[in-house]
Amino acid sequence: MPFALSSVIIDAADIEPEGAFWHQLLGGSIHRTPTHHFIQAPGLPVIVVQSAPTQIAPNWPEGTSQQMHLDFAVEDLADADRTATAAGAVRLRPTTDVTAKTGSRVYASPAGHPFCLRSA
Repeated sequence: MPFALSSVIIDAADIEPEGAFWHQLLGGSIHRTPTHHFIQAPGLPVIVVQSAPTQIAPNWPEGTSQQMHLDFAVEDLADADRTATAAGAVRLRPTTDVTAKTGSRVYASPAGHPFCLRSA
């Protein structure tokens, strides 16, 4: 029986900035309820930000462990870096050349969830 990934659920103590971040980064549409934000971006499963008042942000690569992380393939890494940081992402590794169009970079969302951007 084949499986299809329908959604990815991300916990956040405060869903407003986390939902806004993923919506700004990925585009598409967002539906908000008091406890969940549903982001539907083209070509991706639904990203669901759910309220988790006791969520503790991962501290990658040490400290509180990450539960999972997302990797995104992008055409232009420098452009994707600008988009991610403008949306509120924080670089978790120093980047020697932010103009490089290829490679990979590690970031954290406003709730502290690590994710990677990798050149396609």
